[in-house]
Amino acid sequence: MTKTILTVDDSPSVRRMIAMTLREAGYSVLEASDGQEGLEVATTTRCDAIIVDQNMPNLNGIGMIQSLRKHPNGQGIPIVVLSTDSTDSLKQQAREAGALGWMVKPFNQEKLLSVMRKVLG
Repeated sequence: MTKTILTVDDSPSVRRMIAMTLREAGYSVLEASDGQEGLEVATTTRCDAIIVDQNMPNLNGIGMIQSLRKHPNGQGIPIVVLSTDSTDSLKQQAREAGALGWMVKPFNQEKLLSVMRKVLG
């Protein structure tokens, strides 16, 4: 069965690049343009993993993770933050909110796929 990954980023070009990388590797991809839309998709559609940006309008990545973890459908989904920001304090906040890992933009396609294979088992 194909694994479904939700990518949440306010940059259309970044979303396209992530989606293209994942689809070429055989994953099904859902996209959302900000944390609020990502939260709606994640709570109403089955996702096997989520890649989320930190700095977005309406709801940032950590806010989305916190809200998702409070929702019954948000339990147990591996979440990786993909952001230009990489401060230790933000990484710690993301871990406390329920993120599994943190990657820095610009991303390496092979590393992204390696991380997704790891978090999806």
